[in-house]
Amino acid sequence: MIDLRRLTDDADYRAGALRKGADDAVLSALVAGAEAAREERTATEALRAEANAASKEIGRASAEERPAKIEGAKALKDQLAAADESLAAVEARVNEVALTIPNPPHESVPDGGEEDFRVEKTVGEQTPEPPMTHAEIGEKLGLVDTERAVRMSGSRFAYVLGDAVRLQFALVQWTLNKLMDKGFVPAVVPVLVREDMLVEAGFFPTDRNQVYELEKDELFLVGTSEVALAGFHRGERLDVEQLPVRMAGYSSCFRREAGTYGKDTQGLFRVHQFDKVEMFSYVHPDRSWEELEFLRETEEEIFEGLGLPYRVITVAAGDLGNAAAKKYDIEVWIPSEQRYRELTSCSNYTEFSARRMGTRVKTENGSEFVHTLNGTACAIGRTLLAIFENHQTPDGAIAIPEPLRPYCGGLEAITPK
Repeated sequence: MIDLRRLTDDADYRAGALRKGADDAVLSALVAGAEAAREERTATEALRAEANAASKEIGRASAEERPAKIEGAKALKDQLAAADESLAAVEARVNEVALTIPNPPHESVPDGGEEDFRVEKTVGEQTPEPPMTHAEIGEKLGLVDTERAVRMSGSRFAYVLGDAVRLQFALVQWTLNKLMDKGFVPAVVPVLVREDMLVEAGFFPTDRNQVYELEKDELFLVGTSEVALAGFHRGERLDVEQLPVRMAGYSSCFRREAGTYGKDTQGLFRVHQFDKVEMFSYVHPDRSWEELEFLRETEEEIFEGLGLPYRVITVAAGDLGNAAAKKYDIEVWIPSEQRYRELTSCSNYTEFSARRMGTRVKTENGSEFVHTLNGTACAIGRTLLAIFENHQTPDGAIAIPEPLRPYCGGLEAITPK
């Protein structure tokens, strides 16, 4: 959640929200509503103090005075109950609007929309167009079966089979080992969470249409283990010596892919169910921009270890998610399409979601909200397809990247059977 005080007092902070598409009239109404709520809270607390004092006076009153004191205290208690109810309604309205206001972007983020990103670097040679797309070679080698999955579950589902499964778990093990060497604590996380967790993690209300809901159980399937990792220290106050806390979450993830009808219907690029290894960091507010670069560098190490050509872009303000103050996308070269496609990203949420979750760090000033960051270390399905396309051999096989071979029993290539 945005800082309502800063929204009122800091013109640059407000201008940042406008850069991400916030409506100026809505911001003005929110500032006015927040100020009215503060004034009403002050009046309510004053009334509460008066009611408490009146209650204490009953015990000190004489027998003759006590009936009048009791009546006066009751009247104040009734006024306080009405004031509390009114205050709760006012604050609920303010919070409802505040939840829709995006986190202002960092000053280094370019203006604009989806096409206005800034390319930071390009690494590796662009692989020529291969004889087969990832979907075709996956089918030919018996690694992916979408036809049978569609019969069972509908579009955008797939069976991953045979040596591709060995390759999938090799990716998981290799990635987790790399992250553990960097101080990340591995975690297998719950994939069903309550609505308030998605609100506090920064996904609701803006991304609700992308999330599967189990209405009967009042639970939702997560689209990333980031949600559960964000809730690990929910409502806690951390010691500064604990930071940074780095976690590596592995889970299946689920996404409705609303609004993508007709796009990427073949293969593994855009499916409803997929697995990921996700990085998540809780850091001191003074260290979050340094941590963002650390996450980006870690993602690049994974790309380079797998021998995948890629580029790094800084996403423009108008294309940032609600919670992110800055996001890098790392895009892999897809030779069959002759273009780069997003494979992983990393973002700094600053205090945006920690403010909702009440996660703080003790400091010399008392306490501050921590900053939280996240980044995908390995999106398994998309990484598989990138390997299928970029590591095809002339004889119709797929060369397994060297770092993964020990996790595949020494297998060097997946060959036609």
